[in-house]
This record gives sequence, structure tokens and C-alpha cells, in this order.
Amino acid sequence: MRIISGKYGRRRFDVPTNISARPTTDFARENLFNVLSNFIDFDGITAIDLFAGTGAVSFELLSRGCAAVTSVELAQTQLSFIRKVSGILRCENHRIIKADAFRFIENASSPVDFIFADPPYSHPRFAEIPSLILNSPLVKAGTIVVVEHSSAHDFSSLKGFADHRAYGSVNFSIFITE
Repeated sequence: MRIISGKYGRRRFDVPTNISARPTTDFARENLFNVLSNFIDFDGITAIDLFAGTGAVSFELLSRGCAAVTSVELAQTQLSFIRKVSGILRCENHRIIKADAFRFIENASSPVDFIFADPPYSHPRFAEIPSLILNSPLVKAGTIVVVEHSSAHDFSSLKGFADHRAYGSVNFSIFITE
């Protein structure tokens, strides 16, 4: 895993071989953040990385100056890796939560500026995720939500849809809430 830009830019970490997540590729992540830089200045914002996996997006957000980032992950192997990297980088503004992302969304009470969700493509409730996030207390006017998905899904009819990007087999739907 490589952190692309910012204060931790170019740092590399070996992802455990027994990890069950499908990490967002460096190529897709770099291109996504290039697009997002036209929508948002990451410096000083609050962000949540749902289904955090390796934490690559969390660390990219922290590297780019987010004031606070919350990583939500259920799998212990991924969680341990995120904690290890966060400790190496000495991320004081990084909150790591072991939780089911659906329950986290349902119990949320405070809105944030940016949300990234990369659920397992095979999750039986995958199609519900964008609507759950967009209709939750996690969003406020101007919150940017990015959902990573396969080409099997089209979320362009949802309220707040702003853009779609595809990088190989990786698709991102970008929403801006009103």
C-alpha cells in the first residue's frame, strides 16, 4: 500500500497476505483524489472511511490534512493493520472503530464533511449503501460521499449524484448533499 500525496506521501506499507479486503488500487485512488481535489479542500475537514479495509483511503485523507478521520472496519486482520500503520505514522487525529458499517451508519449522530465507502462488492446489502449514507445523520449540506463499486451498479438516479468515474474495473460514484 502506498500513500500517494501529502505529509505521508510516498510512504509504503506491506499489506498482510491474509487480509480479506479488496484494496482500492493505487492507480484508482490517485485518480479519484485528483478528481476530488476539484470538489473539496481536504485540509481541516472531518472524514469517515467506511469498510476501511487496509485503511489506504484513511491514510490518504490524513496525509492531505484532514482534521479528523474515522476508520470503520469489522475484520480483525484489517483492523490490526490499520492500527499498526496509524501508530507508525503517529496519527493523533485518527479514530479507529471496530464495527459493522451498517450499524455505524444507523447509530451515527454527527455529520462530517467527507465519507468514503468501499464495501465488499458481494455484500448482499450493497445496493442499499449509498441511500443509507445519504439519508443518515452523517451528512449535512455539502458533505461529499464517494461509493466504490463495480460496473454492475448505477447510482446516478440518487439525489445528490454529481459524478461517476471508472478506472479499470473500479467505479466511483460521487455525491454532494444538499
